[in-house]
Amino acid sequence: MGTYPNVEIQFYNVADLNLKYCVGCCKCYESGKCIFNDDIENLSKNIETADGIIIGSPTYASNVSGQMKVLIDRGHFVIEQLLFRKYAVSISTYENYGGKDTSKVLNRLLSYSGATISNSLFIKVPFSANPLSDSKTQNRVNRAMDKFYNDIYKQKPYLCQKIKHFIIFRFGIFPFVIKKGSQYQGVVSKWKKQGIKVLI
Repeated sequence: MGTYPNVEIQFYNVADLNLKYCVGCCKCYESGKCIFNDDIENLSKNIETADGIIIGSPTYASNVSGQMKVLIDRGHFVIEQLLFRKYAVSISTYENYGGKDTSKVLNRLLSYSGATISNSLFIKVPFSANPLSDSKTQNRVNRAMDKFYNDIYKQKPYLCQKIKHFIIFRFGIFPFVIKKGSQYQGVVSKWKKQGIKVLI
């Protein structure tokens, strides 16, 4: 990745984080915080204050890695709209097949969580090889990062994505949460904090 003015980058390897499995208790939706005292809350707060996110995973059995699935389950993404008004890039790597499937999982996560997807890369690469050792791949990544930076800087609108997210949120996520009442009061509080209009 190139050098861009006024940009701070925080890198996380999910495999290095202390993340317990989600137990489906839904307490985070009520209180706004997970019951487990591990690395997830700090990571989610850093994502919340970021302008954009680059999320990537290798392909395991035509899907994201197990570590990434734990992050998806625990990260306050979809219901709490963690990525609202943020730009995003998804990257998946694969050796034989399934890279597009992994990319679809990541893109659905981003889209449903409120992000605007600037780019999506699925890169075929030999097992354990460095994807950036190939000059064509390096150029693809560089172009994607340039576009990502410019999208954030110029706040480029993606009308189709905005309409899609509005439909998903207004007719799917929103009524589901409101029906839950006080059980999901932590979710509504986070929406208001992020500037999401909540009309009940």
